[in-house]
Amino acid sequence: LLHFKTGIRMQQRQQIVISKTGSAKELKMEESALPELKAGEVTVEVAAAGVNFADIMARQGLYPDAPPLPMVVGYEMSGTVTAVAGDVDSHWVGKRVFGLSRFGGYSSHLNIPVNQLFDIPEKLSFAEAASIPVAYSTAYSLVVAMGQLTSKETILIQNAGGGVGLAIIDIAKHIGATTIGTASTRKHEFLSARGLDHAIDYNKFDWRKEVARITDNRGVELITDPLGGKSWKHGYKALRSTGRIGMFGISAASDSSFMGKLKLLKTAVEMPFFHPVNLMNDNRSTFGVNMGHMWHEVDKLRVWMEYLINGVNEGWVRPYVDKEFKFADAAAAHQYIENRKNTGKVVLVP
Repeated sequence: LLHFKTGIRMQQRQQIVISKTGSAKELKMEESALPELKAGEVTVEVAAAGVNFADIMARQGLYPDAPPLPMVVGYEMSGTVTAVAGDVDSHWVGKRVFGLSRFGGYSSHLNIPVNQLFDIPEKLSFAEAASIPVAYSTAYSLVVAMGQLTSKETILIQNAGGGVGLAIIDIAKHIGATTIGTASTRKHEFLSARGLDHAIDYNKFDWRKEVARITDNRGVELITDPLGGKSWKHGYKALRSTGRIGMFGISAASDSSFMGKLKLLKTAVEMPFFHPVNLMNDNRSTFGVNMGHMWHEVDKLRVWMEYLINGVNEGWVRPYVDKEFKFADAAAAHQYIENRKNTGKVVLVP
């Protein structure tokens, strides 16, 4: 496509665009011109883009941090650097990289600040690398940075079969903690092979009673919970003294129908209020994690990622790709996750 004002030939790219909120059918593949590089940026030819629940909530109109419509979501990707801005070292050209993107990841080509990228370890495929940034940095924050899990403690992982859940299992087992996870029965064999010590089917059993049974009524030291609503209230009660609950999502509110806003309101109403005096008297603590609000802390994220890349090289960080979908099948990818079919990560491939 010739840009007649400047005489510059603009590179075209494919993107998955959301023009209006609603069901997965609102994901449409379109072409657009790749913008010019800004200072500190490089162009990445995307090989794989990770799909996260935040993308789905944004598409449903339930994610407050979503960009304005029409929008291109996607927090993470991997690929090959094809161009660099004038102030970026040319040695980046040709590198296999993965990293965090502030939306826009559902693109065949993406301009991204170079300090948000990392070299892909040799043992990882593009799809595996694209599965690391969001899930494992979230897991690190929940388990290590804020959760402070130790080898003598027990962790309850809600939604253990998701991408973040598997990442938490990897880190918790590396630390040496005892792991309990909730997931449907069909995922239990896989999760046990990944190192989960105790699996609970939340559809068949009251997980609170099962946790009490497993811990001899002592409770757990750490809970990671992406569900929201009353799940956080029940989780707090399942904590042992000095226990912590890390909250990082409200997937219980997910709904693509016109009832979505009402479900979000219901989930919000069911959320507990943690009074400081009660926290002191109970010797418990609560904290929240939102990686979308960490863009001013890229230096901190880079420290976390160094730890995780070392984990890849040592063999205990094991990103697992459940399924790959072509860009043209992005709607099916979203629906696959919404239907809770995935065990591990789902990625899009241009």
